[in-house]
Amino acid sequence: MRILVVGAGAIGGYFGGRLLQAGRDVTFLVRPRRAGELASAGLVIKSPNGDVTLKNPPTVQADALKDKFDVVLLSCKAFDLDDAIKSFAPAVGPNTAIIPMLNGMKHLDILDQKFGKERVLGGLCAIAATLNEKREVVQLQPMQSLNYGERDGKLSDRVKAIDEAFKSGINGAAASQNIMQDMWEKWVFLSSLAASTSLMRTSVGNILAAPGGRDFLLGMLDETSAIATAAGYPPGGSFFERVKGNLTAEGSPMTASMFRDIKAGLPVEADHVIGDLIARADAAKVPVPKLRIAYTHLKAYEKQRAG
Repeated sequence: MRILVVGAGAIGGYFGGRLLQAGRDVTFLVRPRRAGELASAGLVIKSPNGDVTLKNPPTVQADALKDKFDVVLLSCKAFDLDDAIKSFAPAVGPNTAIIPMLNGMKHLDILDQKFGKERVLGGLCAIAATLNEKREVVQLQPMQSLNYGERDGKLSDRVKAIDEAFKSGINGAAASQNIMQDMWEKWVFLSSLAASTSLMRTSVGNILAAPGGRDFLLGMLDETSAIATAAGYPPGGSFFERVKGNLTAEGSPMTASMFRDIKAGLPVEADHVIGDLIARADAAKVPVPKLRIAYTHLKAYEKQRAG
């Protein structure tokens, strides 16, 4: 099975690196700068689950990409999606399966339109990882997961084959027969955390310690949950209780990567993670006043950054 990993940053570098370490046929689609870094220093992973240095990992640049691949693992940010699609399009053949690990749902429509719905699986990952100043992949916590599946819930032969390949190298890799529910539940949590910590510019614990903080956090969760419910994917059970626990844990240092990106002056996925939720809320006539304020805040930040 030939696997093309789009990008070799924190997420693509980690999961692709683990697959390469396990002997899978992996190629990284990278820009010239990253290709040079990988050629000189190798792909270096620092992790509680074991360090590894993979010398001369297979790479290809967009202008040289001609071969078709069985699987495309897509780990870019939403604002880079259009460029990513242009770069990996030549690798997509009649039987290629694309596994996007982006947040939200908007990317599915874009990928479906470009490549056909039958080539686009559902997918999501959970990992705390970053690139350090040496451009090494650093996993910050041992927890990790990678899920993928047919969007109609069937356990197809191609998903079984992908599952066998991925499980050989990635702890926490698993096929899902409820991938759309999984993706919606992640979106509910992520958007609640991102909207809250970005708007308040601080951690969950500090928000909880402020007057009205608990009501604010739970109110944000109520709004995002209502949107998911209106879409036919009500979050509930153990997931919802776990998310509620994360958002009400006193003293918690938890923040969203979106907030950390704001602090660093980086681009944010305002439209993909928050704006698209609001559009779906409007279509379903679900009131989301807290989410709207957070979105205005994020768009004002984008305007300031562009200015």
